[in-house]
Amino acid sequence: MTNMDIYSMYKTMGIDEKVFNYCQEVEKKLTERFQTIDQIAEYNQAKVLHAMQKNQLSEAHLFPSTGYGYNDIGRDTLEKIYADIFHTEDALVRSQITCGTHALHIALAGNLRPGDEILSPVGKPYDTLDEIIGIRPSTGSLAEYGITYRQVDLLPDGSFDWEGIRNAIHEKTRLVEIQRSKGYATRPTLSVEQIGELIAFIKGIRPDIICMVDNCYGEFVEMIEPTDVGADMAVGSLIKNPGGGLAPIGGYIVGTKECVERSAYRLTAPGLGKELGASLGVTASFVQGLFLAPTVTASALKGAILAANIYENLGYHAIPNATEERYDIIQAIEFGDPELLVAFCEGIQAAAPVDSYVTPTPWAMPGYDSDVIMAAGAFVSGASIELSADGPMKPPYAVYFQGGLTYPHAKFGIMKSLQRIVEKGIKIW
Repeated sequence: MTNMDIYSMYKTMGIDEKVFNYCQEVEKKLTERFQTIDQIAEYNQAKVLHAMQKNQLSEAHLFPSTGYGYNDIGRDTLEKIYADIFHTEDALVRSQITCGTHALHIALAGNLRPGDEILSPVGKPYDTLDEIIGIRPSTGSLAEYGITYRQVDLLPDGSFDWEGIRNAIHEKTRLVEIQRSKGYATRPTLSVEQIGELIAFIKGIRPDIICMVDNCYGEFVEMIEPTDVGADMAVGSLIKNPGGGLAPIGGYIVGTKECVERSAYRLTAPGLGKELGASLGVTASFVQGLFLAPTVTASALKGAILAANIYENLGYHAIPNATEERYDIIQAIEFGDPELLVAFCEGIQAAAPVDSYVTPTPWAMPGYDSDVIMAAGAFVSGASIELSADGPMKPPYAVYFQGGLTYPHAKFGIMKSLQRIVEKGIKIW
């Protein structure tokens, strides 16, 4: 098969030959990087498979439970598998956790008490935590329960402000919240190695401080996870990396037995904890999605690298840039122009398998301080491990591109984004 054979299909889907040829030329230079990603995926695939075999996953574990969910052996086995993959004492993996933000709230609220203080040593966390913490007033925030918050911004070069962190820690500091990914910021994503250095520094000052990592978008990108380098808890969403595109809902919290137990009491009720929570038929999707997660994550990573190279070559600021190491699946591209941001998202939506005919428009999405445009024609609503793009409608008008269950689909989405910009008459060549 030749490139022209492939292009004949893309032509029917609205891709100009110039756009196709440009993307092909960029892709040719990425072979070696893609091979490295495949090697990491192979390692993580073996790690997941080993955990499933060790815990004797069986067909019986895939059956649903209802009602209270007492003695749900599938749910309990899945949590043992997660604990083994992340090398932790315990895990909470539940469909009752509605999203990553919910998982973070459960972990925070379960492990904090009135008078405690949260410290973020990596700057402001993701926008949806503003109202949970109380940065923006909201009913039921941690601030309403007398829990305070303090942050230390990263230095201009993206490194940790070690002295600032040391000075911010005091007797009320109970929990340090470390966001691995960038969120709607343009700072670098943190590597697991960097997270380990930060945790060691904090534990060297106060060993009793709980170090919690928001692991969203980072699972299976590297061969190790934050819990391998000292994190007391790692928290994430199942409709991102670890769900492999099959989990229809859910979140996870892995960590020490005490931290997970306190989180479980917050999820259900004091005295009940992990004993309750019917699986309602999702265990099979959770388990199979986890099995696929390392290779799905690899596909998303390849798509992110291709996007960075394509748009950086055209003169736009990519974060990470075209050659930097990757520590999550998110690719930020600063356009500096709202029209370009909208056009990019329209192209991603047009490449979707679901709702490809829909035109995304900016709207006042709950939890954000500005209008947000989101492109996501996904099989699971809001699943950002599937091909998607979004961004706040404010300077620097950066788009945050992520996902792609398969690399060919991610590649098509990137071509379609470029095609949409061309069709709008925006000069890029």
